Amino acid sequence: MHAYSQDLRDRVLGALQRGERPSDIARRYEVSRLWVYQVRKRFEATGQRHSLPVGGHRRSRIAHREADIRHWIEATPDMTLAELSERLAQEGIQIKVPALWYQLDKWGLSFKKNSARQRASTRRRAAGTP
Repeated sequence: MHAYSQDLRDRVLGALQRGERPSDIARRYEVSRLWVYQVRKRFEATGQRHSLPVGGHRRSRIAHREADIRHWIEATPDMTLAELSERLAQEGIQIKVPALWYQLDKWGLSFKKNSARQRASTRRRAAGTP
């Protein structure tokens, strides 16, 4: 979903300033009546004629604790993600396991406990069918 164009916003605000009804404006420009009210409310409250920015970068809750987390993993290499999440909760940082895994993956940290416990693989057939 994207924001309506600035030109459309300016036309809607111009029509409102001329005294046209929001229902008529919405029908003419094929937008919702609610959006017309929202544009008017934002303009009256703040004087902004433009849309607000959409999206943006969110910093991770644990980004500032990277060194501590690396130390915990080195000290206890068999720690699970759930245990690490609980430990962070004790420190006052609430984070769910999928979000924690995503951040650790970005840092290049792996949680493979033991190379001997790899997934079982199927045996290959001999060089020909019997």
